[in-house]
Amino acid sequence: MKNSKASAFGILGVVLFIIATILGGLQIPGYSHTSQLISESYAIGTPYGVLLRFFLFIPSGIFIFLFGIFAIKQVGNSSLGVLGLLCVSLFYGLGTVVVSLFPCDEGCGKELIDPSISQVIHNLTGLLTYLTVPLSLILIGVDSKKWIRGKNISISSFICGSISIIFVGVLSGDLHSNHAGLYQRIVEGSILTWIILCSVYFIRQQRSIKI
Repeated sequence: MKNSKASAFGILGVVLFIIATILGGLQIPGYSHTSQLISESYAIGTPYGVLLRFFLFIPSGIFIFLFGIFAIKQVGNSSLGVLGLLCVSLFYGLGTVVVSLFPCDEGCGKELIDPSISQVIHNLTGLLTYLTVPLSLILIGVDSKKWIRGKNISISSFICGSISIIFVGVLSGDLHSNHAGLYQRIVEGSILTWIILCSVYFIRQQRSIKI
């Protein structure tokens, strides 16, 4: 039952995040998923930013937080696994909640000229998320080798973690790039893909136990 809860929360969190990202772009004429950051779609002053934050992004973050918490219960006393999942739960799950409660200013000015308190909190939370979560996937990759039938999830964790680390570096190197939105979506997509793969792993484990 705990496995199924972790999987359900993980999948729901990912689906809501993807829907929010797609709808966020549709509400703004000329919005580019390639060049613009996700935060720009629900920034202060956007047409449906409040609805996106409170009905999609915040629930998504809560579900991903719960995914991490229930997943922790599956790895027992494995310190690296617990640490990695805890970071995903706190920094990605609750981090999504925090950046939604404190959106960036209209246009999400990257120059940070006279930013509001909301934007400062938003940016710091995003920075912590991108510094911790990709490395957490690597930790889980190391640890999951010891999990029952954990070879595939270990490989997936290394791949998703490595891709996200690379593109965090690329994004950080040039926030003004015409492809900044694409780089961010690769980072987010790598993490979300890992959550789905981990959720599927737990589902399979639950089925094998029943058999």
